[in-house]
Amino acid sequence: MPLPQIADILTTLDIEQTGDNTFVATQIDNAAHHIIGGHIAAQALMAASRTAAGRLPHSVHVYLLRAGDARHPVDMEVTNLRDGGALSTRRVIARQGDEVLLEALVSLSAPLDAVDYHQPIPDVPAPDTLPTVGELLRPYADEHQGFWVRPQWIERRYVDAPPRLAQDLPAPPERTRMWWRPIEPVVADLIVNSCLLTYVSGTTMLETAVTMRRATQISAFSALIDHALWFHRPADLSDWVLTDQVSPSGIHGRGLASATMYNRSGELACTATQEIYFGRDRRSDR
Repeated sequence: MPLPQIADILTTLDIEQTGDNTFVATQIDNAAHHIIGGHIAAQALMAASRTAAGRLPHSVHVYLLRAGDARHPVDMEVTNLRDGGALSTRRVIARQGDEVLLEALVSLSAPLDAVDYHQPIPDVPAPDTLPTVGELLRPYADEHQGFWVRPQWIERRYVDAPPRLAQDLPAPPERTRMWWRPIEPVVADLIVNSCLLTYVSGTTMLETAVTMRRATQISAFSALIDHALWFHRPADLSDWVLTDQVSPSGIHGRGLASATMYNRSGELACTATQEIYFGRDRRSDR
């Protein structure tokens, strides 16, 4: 089954409004028919944003309760919890039939003149100086039907070893830093921008957790169970974005991961944290 491209993602983010506060979200199917956590979280963020005209999301907190079936759409209901002078809060519940798949709280704000500061971008090599994923993982290109080098909707340049390469190192890297950018132009819409960061972080942050477990996305079962993001400034998706990821803890079958995203110009765009469920440790070949 082909991987989703940017057009597929943008199409499914354009959710259908069926009532004042209700929406239907089409999913992107895959071989396992599991709904991708970052994708449905991005759709929930879009649903909340559609009910708060003139305000932009600055944070989203998502609990993913069930995997769901990607062959079928998801119904989303938005509850207006608060509209203040500068902040609005929405609750989103996503269902398939009688089963709740996701619950989210979204906070949105109006622009304010205030102090603007952020921590500096890490000192890392420029993306143009780093090898492509195809070059970096060429020795593993024949594994799992080309899984490691398959084309994706984002182009990636790794500063630190990705999970498959890290397995062959004496010790895992402490961080997973990666430049990325969409391979095709993306519409300059601030809400879509936040939704795409939600989607990307929902998938890439898994890598730092599996790396610390000396595993890969293939060898380890995983399920995203909660995901939180804070949107500071728009990501410049016409250029490279740096994601700096770390997994500070793993315990009881769960792995915690956090990430900061920076524009190439140095602006801090987003902070994200997620917890992934791995279950019991198991031995698996690569």
